[in-house]
Amino acid sequence: MRARYKKYTLQFKTPGGTSRGVLTHKDTWFLCLEENERWGIGECNMFRGLSADDRPDFEQKLDWLCRNIGNDPALLMNELQEFPSIHFGLEQALLALESDNPMHLIPSAFTEGNQAIAINGLIWMGDPEYMKVQMEEKLESGFHCIKVKIGALDFETEIELLSALRKMGGSGLEIRVDANGAFSAEEAPGKLESLAALGIHSIEQPLLPGQTSALRELCRESIIPIALDEELIGIFSEEQIQELLETIQPQYIILKPSLLGGFEKCKAWMDRANGRGVDYWITSALESNIGLNAIAQWTAGLDISMAQGLGTGSLFTNNIASPLVIQGGALRYDSSRSWDLQAIRKLCT
Repeated sequence: MRARYKKYTLQFKTPGGTSRGVLTHKDTWFLCLEENERWGIGECNMFRGLSADDRPDFEQKLDWLCRNIGNDPALLMNELQEFPSIHFGLEQALLALESDNPMHLIPSAFTEGNQAIAINGLIWMGDPEYMKVQMEEKLESGFHCIKVKIGALDFETEIELLSALRKMGGSGLEIRVDANGAFSAEEAPGKLESLAALGIHSIEQPLLPGQTSALRELCRESIIPIALDEELIGIFSEEQIQELLETIQPQYIILKPSLLGGFEKCKAWMDRANGRGVDYWITSALESNIGLNAIAQWTAGLDISMAQGLGTGSLFTNNIASPLVIQGGALRYDSSRSWDLQAIRKLCT
C-alpha cells in the first residue's frame, strides 16, 4: 500500500461570519491510498483555532502516517487518537479502498438517490439586511429547520432578526441558534429567557468550553435545550465522554466526525448518550464534498429523524464537483450527476 497527502485551500463564495470572526478560506488535507490498482481518498479536515489537532506537528503526523501506512490499521488508529481529523481521514480512505466504488463508502438507498437527509438551513452572521435575505432564501428553498449564528451583533438586533424569522416561518418552523460560546455565564440566563419567548428549538454552545459548573446549571434550568459542540473537542477516552455527559447533562450533543475522531468516536458518544436522555445530530465542519460525502453516507444509516447539519457543501467556489445536491431542505445524492474523478485523482498526485 502507498499513501500520500496534499493540502488544499477551499475558498468561500461569500465570507462566512461567526462570533469567532469572518471566514474567507479554509485549509484541508486529502489522504490518498493506493493498493493493487485500487485507490481511496479521505479528508483530514483540521480546523484552525478549533480542532484538537491544530498543532505545529500536524503535517509531520500526516507524513508519519504515509511512511507507516503498511502497519496494522488498528495500531495506526491508536497512534492517531489525539489527531482526530487525521484519524477520520484514514477511516474514510480505508473504507474507500475497500469499496467497489471509492466514492460509495457506505452504499445505501442514499447513494442510489432514493433517500434524502433533512438538513438545517444555515444563516451566517453579517449586517441585519444580509441575514434577512439569507432567511428569505432558505424559507423559499423549502427549509423547515433554520440555524442562525448569533453573538456578533448586539443582542437586541439579533432578537429582532429572530422575531422576523419566526413571523416569516410561522410556528411550525424549527429555529436553532449557535452562539459559539459568545455569552458570559452571568448574562446567559437572561438571554436564554429572551430566546425562549421566540420558541427556539435549541442553542449550541452558549458558553465557551470549560465552564462546566455554569453549563451544568444552564442545562438543569432548561430555559432552552442546550446542545454541546465545542465542549466535546479534545475529549478522547470513553471515560472522559461518560464523565462530561454525567457532569453537564446536556439536552443535545453535536457530533462532528472531523473534530471528534471519525465515525468510531462519534459512535462512542452516541452509545454513552443513549439512555441518558441526551439526543444528538450530525454536523459537518466545512469539509469539501469529499468529507461531506463520507459523513452524509454514514448519517444516512443512522436512525435520526431530526434535521442534520450537512448543508455546507455549496459554500465554496473551488469545491470538488459531486452528486451531492440540496433540494427542498434536504441533502440528496443525485445519481444523474458525476464526481469529477479527474480532479480527485489530481489530489492524489
